[in-house]
Amino acid sequence: MVFQPRPNHPYADAPRFPDGDDVSIDALIPGAGPVEIEIGPGRGGFLFERAAASPEARLLGLEIRLKWAAIVDGRLRKGGLGGRVRALNADAREALARLRPDASIARFFLHFPDPWWKKRHTKRLVMGPALLDSLARLLVDGGELFVQTDVEERGALYADQIGAHPAFEPAGDAPGSPHLAENPYGARSPREHHAIADGLPVSRLRYRRRPRAAGGAPLDPGQDAG
Repeated sequence: MVFQPRPNHPYADAPRFPDGDDVSIDALIPGAGPVEIEIGPGRGGFLFERAAASPEARLLGLEIRLKWAAIVDGRLRKGGLGGRVRALNADAREALARLRPDASIARFFLHFPDPWWKKRHTKRLVMGPALLDSLARLLVDGGELFVQTDVEERGALYADQIGAHPAFEPAGDAPGSPHLAENPYGARSPREHHAIADGLPVSRLRYRRRPRAAGGAPLDPGQDAG
């Protein structure tokens, strides 16, 4: 659940993901460019770099920490990017379940998610079946899900979770594999910059949204998309 600040909280006026059962992405970021969403942008480094690398895209960051949603969205507005790039306070798992319309998002990015290790923190993990269902519903056919981590065990876990979902197919360097040797998006998160500087290996995974069958259901993994 997203933190509800007291009225005198220093970031009480931070931009929030709207209430309501149906929240339109076009109301959040008007325009005609493709929409990309970063889950957990933190201090916003990737959003700024991606905005420069892909000037036609509309970008949304969903940040659970009120402070960083406020600071990053303010910096975006001051930098003249607020018309097409936003950072909103939200629990992405809850917000994406209410985002509409279906098949409207070109890409999702998760950079080094799930920093919690103890069993009692399992409920806080972002990656899971409910999130994947929302991503599958929102991605356009052929849309991309990019996940990276510097923790080998987490990389294997994410590959197992995403690979088991019928809506996603691997789209890595080699056929049938989700693994990428390099980040292909012209932008890095601060954690990725640090990992590279420190010589840490980074697991990069890319998947594509399978084409929907007639009626909107995903194709069976063994079904011919043609």
